[in-house]
Amino acid sequence: MDLRALAYFITVAEELNITRAAEKLHMSQPPLSNQIKNLETELETELFIRGRRHLQLTDSGKLLYHHAKDLLNLADKASSEVRSIGKGIKGTISIGLVEGSAPNIAAEWIASFTKIYPEIKFRVMDGNSDTLIEKLRSGIINLAVITSPCDQTLLNNFKVGQEKMTAFMSMDNPLSDMPGATVNLEDLKNQPLIVPTRAAVVTMIKKWFREINAEPNIICEMDNYLDVAALAGRNVGVSIFPKTSYILNSHIVAKEIVNPSRYVEYLFVWLKGKPLPMADEAFIDYVKSTL
Repeated sequence: MDLRALAYFITVAEELNITRAAEKLHMSQPPLSNQIKNLETELETELFIRGRRHLQLTDSGKLLYHHAKDLLNLADKASSEVRSIGKGIKGTISIGLVEGSAPNIAAEWIASFTKIYPEIKFRVMDGNSDTLIEKLRSGIINLAVITSPCDQTLLNNFKVGQEKMTAFMSMDNPLSDMPGATVNLEDLKNQPLIVPTRAAVVTMIKKWFREINAEPNIICEMDNYLDVAALAGRNVGVSIFPKTSYILNSHIVAKEIVNPSRYVEYLFVWLKGKPLPMADEAFIDYVKSTL
């Protein structure tokens, strides 16, 4: 597959309209339509369901869109790194950041590091920990900040912060009326729970409850912190997420989990056995020096 054809496909997939996509790409409509048809012929599948005015992605198209974005990011990253070889510490550092405190933690590093190395740029991607680990393995990013735990055989890692785990609940939940800004883990054992999707975190939460001889009633797992407010606010269940997940919402009460207190750790990680560009090595050394 031609990278240019993939770039055309991505634009059409995002616009879902050949005319608008052609305008965005500063080209006429017939050549763009031909590029998409040639791509479909090459892949032996339809990528779009064609309506009168709008297009709709097929399942094959959705899958290609996901991979095409990663492929173009990887190509851009490779080009940037190759150009930077032999020119000292320059280039672009690709780093993934998990939701929660990671963006705030990394913002301080980046702000200070770019003052020392003004020719270094950053490409920041977000996602849950499992998604970022997969991007590390595929080479789309070289560095990431994820939540613990991690596979020690796969990743180099060091701790860069921690955050209290918090229960987010509707004001209609009786626990919200309890005095104070905390809630005992014991009080959550019979509550329907909404937790992060990551398997390692689900296992960690189950372990917490086993310590008090209980089994958590997990009714929903989710990736996006923004959705936590929607479900918790409607009293679907109590959400257990890091404290910074809190979104100002008049229908939600946030209480830190105590007795015992529970924390999530943030880890700076990169693949073991993989050579890194000079810029990435310098950034790792700088982050370590700030701890």
